[in-house]
Amino acid sequence: MRVLLADDQLLVRAGFRALLDAQPDIAVVGEAADGEQALALVRDLRPDIVLMDIRMPVLDGLVATRRITADPALADVKVIMLTTFELDEYVFEAIRSGASGFLVKDTEPEELLRAVRAVVHGDALLSPGVTRRLIAEFAARSKEPAEAPGLAELTDREREVMTLVGIGLSNEEIARRLVVSPLTAKTHVSRAMVKLGARDRAQLVVLAYESGLVRPGWLG
Repeated sequence: MRVLLADDQLLVRAGFRALLDAQPDIAVVGEAADGEQALALVRDLRPDIVLMDIRMPVLDGLVATRRITADPALADVKVIMLTTFELDEYVFEAIRSGASGFLVKDTEPEELLRAVRAVVHGDALLSPGVTRRLIAEFAARSKEPAEAPGLAELTDREREVMTLVGIGLSNEEIARRLVVSPLTAKTHVSRAMVKLGARDRAQLVVLAYESGLVRPGWLG
């Protein structure tokens, strides 16, 4: 797994590099001190994961992330945003920008490693707290829903699963709710992502709200 570090603090990058490079299945392939450098290195190195600080000089992490996720040539590059606090004011905008998840900078080492591996394998990294905040932001900013391209292709069960993803349930919770196996739940989630062209689970939450499958207040 090839990782690019983008943070304007040298000590933060050094700490992450030491931890990641010590793993047999992970390699840090580059470092950037601002968003512009990060974007250039992503295009040159094509890493699997970018650990991207939100606040950086020259070009901030949100803009850099939007440019990465908007480039079809970089479709396989996943971005994990780094933030000082889990309830960062930019959580909503970063998910809208295409980030696959969040990590606080003082996260436990094992959590960082788990996160990198999870996102590489296609899972979104959204803790329950971040998911709930994202949902609350959608409720506050709700507009008239618009039909998402590909929504008509979903089966009834896929729509049901997408709705449950949208209210913040994990695959295991979806499985219990629908009385199916976690693998079956994950399969339905994956199929919905493919049909809707969603990069990951985080974007399914966005689409669930924007299409009207989930509406403000449906947090149970």
